[in-house]
Amino acid sequence: QLYQQMLKQTGSKEKDEASEYVQEKLRSALWLIKSVQNRQRTIEKVSKAILRQQQEFFKKGPKFLKPMVLKDVANEIGMHESTVSRVTTNKYMHTPIGLFELKYFFGSGVGGKNGGVDVSSEVLKIKIKELVANENPAKPLSDQKIAELLSREDVKVARRTVAKYREALNILSSSKRKVKS
Repeated sequence: QLYQQMLKQTGSKEKDEASEYVQEKLRSALWLIKSVQNRQRTIEKVSKAILRQQQEFFKKGPKFLKPMVLKDVANEIGMHESTVSRVTTNKYMHTPIGLFELKYFFGSGVGGKNGGVDVSSEVLKIKIKELVANENPAKPLSDQKIAELLSREDVKVARRTVAKYREALNILSSSKRKVKS
């Protein structure tokens, strides 16, 4: 409204300059609005693709998160991986089971080598955390023993992989977790 008032009150030369200025600002505003709408559509496409590919997770919980990489979603929605990466950074999805950063849903599989089943790194962390939580405090599980227990569930991981995830979870080594009676 301010610019419209200015246009009415100025002389012919000033009017042309002011009109051009207002038109430029209007074009910039429309470009910004269009860009925001495109970003919203892309976020929606990515979110829907995540929902389709992670149905078990949304129905049954974090233990059912499947390995999924950016390329999977990028191929499904017909966009480049870098676009999907940008769109998922610092964006969150509110679900019935909690609030999750979109990046949470992406991770390559772990434990699928040598005939094992791929699980996401988040699921592997949950499994390690559960095994440690249910261990005998007087005789805690070693990383090797945890790896063996996981292989019984067809998740074949090396001892050092267990150690890496255990450390990421801030779980002490078995010797430091041991409680003397």
